[in-house]
Parts: sequence; structure tokens; C-alpha cells
Amino acid sequence: MIQMIRVDYRLLHGQVAVSWTSALGADCILLVSDTVLNDKLRLQALSLAKPEGCKVVVKNTEDAVKALQSGVTDKYKLFVVCETIQQAGVVAKAMGVKKINLGNVAFSEDARQVSTSVFLTPENEAYVKELLGEGYELFIQMIPADAKTDAAKAIG
Repeated sequence: MIQMIRVDYRLLHGQVAVSWTSALGADCILLVSDTVLNDKLRLQALSLAKPEGCKVVVKNTEDAVKALQSGVTDKYKLFVVCETIQQAGVVAKAMGVKKINLGNVAFSEDARQVSTSVFLTPENEAYVKELLGEGYELFIQMIPADAKTDAAKAIG
């Protein structure tokens, strides 16, 4: 059962591994990335951030959706961390999950800062608006102790 879908371009790091996993009671983290599987150095770094007693699986978007839909993940309290907003949208739509946490969206030259850790390119902002228009709840929240900020309000 999916506990939460989060967008965080860093995928797995101390904040996710400790704060969110324990707050959600997750026993498995599914990392969704279309690039990390081809990067041995990043895979090694991710393995070092694995929390004790928690399974970590890395899949590309297509394989993540297949695994989730197959039922193989049903036995887990699953925390899904996606590298991009688009990946999170694909997973949320495929699984009928209506909430997405925007945790960390990377800075880029053409991006607008909408919170401390969320930078939206025009393409990402349009996609967030599309998801909001389809009834998805997108919220910005770095760590569980922080208050949630409605992404619609942050965008303005």
C-alpha cells in the first residue's frame, strides 16, 4: 500500500531515509528514476543511504508502474520517491493516488522558485496546474515536522 508519493530529485538521502520513512511507517522505499539505473556511482551512493530495516528498490517509471500494478508491492508500506514531477504524476495516475508531495525540485536556469526547495520550469508549472485541474492535491513539505503548503497557493 502506497503511503506517499514524493518528488525529490536527490531520491534517497538522510532526510528521506530517516524522517519520512519513520513518519510514514514505511518498510519499503521505491525510487523511481529513468537515469539512476545506468549510473553505478549514484546507485552506490543510494545504497549507503538505505535506512536500517527498510527495503529499497530502484526502477524506471515504466517498470515501477508495472510492479505496483502487479500487486507484488501490496505487502509493503510503500514510500514512493520520484526524481521528477512527471514521474510522480504517471505513478499517481496509474495507482489512483490523489496526493503528491513536492519535496525537492531542482533549480535550473529557466525555473521559478516557489518555495525554499521547489523550483518550477514553465513546463513543470504547467504540469502541476494540469494535475491540480484533474483534482490531484499537490503540497510542498520538506520534512514531516514542516507545515504543508498547498502547491496551488505557492504557484499563485
